Amino acid sequence: MASGLSRAEFVRRGVVGGGALIVSASGLAVLPAVASADTLPDGDLAYLRLLIAAELLAVDFQTAALESGKLHHAGQTLIRKIRSDEAAHYKHLAALLTAAGQTPATSADIDFSYAKGTFRSQASVMKLAGRLERLQLGAYLGAVESVETPELRLPIGQIAANEAQHAGALAGLRGESVVGKSFEPALPMGAVSDALDTFES
Repeated sequence: MASGLSRAEFVRRGVVGGGALIVSASGLAVLPAVASADTLPDGDLAYLRLLIAAELLAVDFQTAALESGKLHHAGQTLIRKIRSDEAAHYKHLAALLTAAGQTPATSADIDFSYAKGTFRSQASVMKLAGRLERLQLGAYLGAVESVETPELRLPIGQIAANEAQHAGALAGLRGESVVGKSFEPALPMGAVSDALDTFES
């Protein structure tokens, strides 16, 4: 961990700084300045930091998957598309957090690690890819349920919809049903944080 702060600490705290304008990210709507550090509730700030950490994990994993040389053409194409989406999600969430006077975590702040054998084959890569997408979907649904700031709900909901698409596409590539549950579970913040901890070096 380059900064000396653990990922959990990034989720729980932020460094107060100046405000910033919000920029759009890959089709997500440009929002008005939704809050500043003294108006955005602590719980909403914590959710933004948690979702940012989840996006950083996703991009790190997908980059390692592409570099593993184990993905066939269809797998490479899908993981590249998903990684592009996750990068756009990160950019938008980071802009929201910055606009609230906070400093978002970056890929230099968190070191991730994966279980032995994760990148042994396309099947093993896709298995974890599906698990991470379900984690992200649950995290975003938990945020939709819990955030207090109305202006945060639309982008969080839009990202949740995209994560559901990812989960379905990955399931289809594994020969499973592309349609998930009628009501996907919303994961509480603590459960998501604990799951992310398992990937932190």
